[in-house]
Amino acid sequence: MTLSIIVAISANNVIGTYNQLPWHLPADLQYFKSLTVDHPILMGRKTYESIGRPLPKRTNIVITKDQSFHHDGLEIKHSINEAIDFCKAKKYDEVFIIGGDTIYSQTIHLTDKLYITRVDIHIENGTAFFPVIDMNQWKLISSEERKSDEKNHVDMTFEVYEKASIH
Repeated sequence: MTLSIIVAISANNVIGTYNQLPWHLPADLQYFKSLTVDHPILMGRKTYESIGRPLPKRTNIVITKDQSFHHDGLEIKHSINEAIDFCKAKKYDEVFIIGGDTIYSQTIHLTDKLYITRVDIHIENGTAFFPVIDMNQWKLISSEERKSDEKNHVDMTFEVYEKASIH
């Protein structure tokens, strides 16, 4: 099973402001959808609440310590390990971790692949940040620049990394 992180990151490592994305970029949302449809997505409760509903055509796995949290259309797990064990038992080929910052921090060392959208903007009021990445542990396998347009107000770059082999 490939464990992948998918995230959009500002120039100053911001991924959220007050439990919301700090931008509206249809090209990034389409990229996210194209990769995650028909795959399980793993997220924290706050990320789920910011989305507001289970995302269609995906197994939505929410990690929460709140034992009373329940919602139709979700798989509720109470730890990272419980969620990963569930995915392994289901024999999923690739699982996408979609946030938030706490979940990213707790899983980055377990991750095999990173799908990073680099958003060319500096966010002053960020409240959620992506953990610092040791780029020596990762190998860039693709990069695609996307210039701003009438729907996407800033430039962005879609990057894909695989964990580097350590010899």
